[in-house]
Amino acid sequence: MKRKTLGEQLNPILVEIEGVIMEYNAEVGKKPGYPIAAFRAACQIFISAIIDKTFELMEAEHIDEEDRGKMATKAGEDIRQLVKTYTGIDSYDLYK
Repeated sequence: MKRKTLGEQLNPILVEIEGVIMEYNAEVGKKPGYPIAAFRAACQIFISAIIDKTFELMEAEHIDEEDRGKMATKAGEDIRQLVKTYTGIDSYDLYK
């Protein structure tokens, strides 16, 4: 039997989390108050999902290995800058 991918394994959990967030936003609509560990986890989930879809794009567009590496590096730099710009948190510091 074929083993499920990480995305397939996490799908029900992530969809449930999405539902809880949407319900909270609709009913409460206040700052959710994520502790730093939860923020770090959310960032890691987002990065994993972006990398997955970036890989699909690279495959579909037949991007060569050298450009794939550059693209992956740039994506990581852009995400780090996005987090830093809008939160003041350097994502490198999340794992210290």
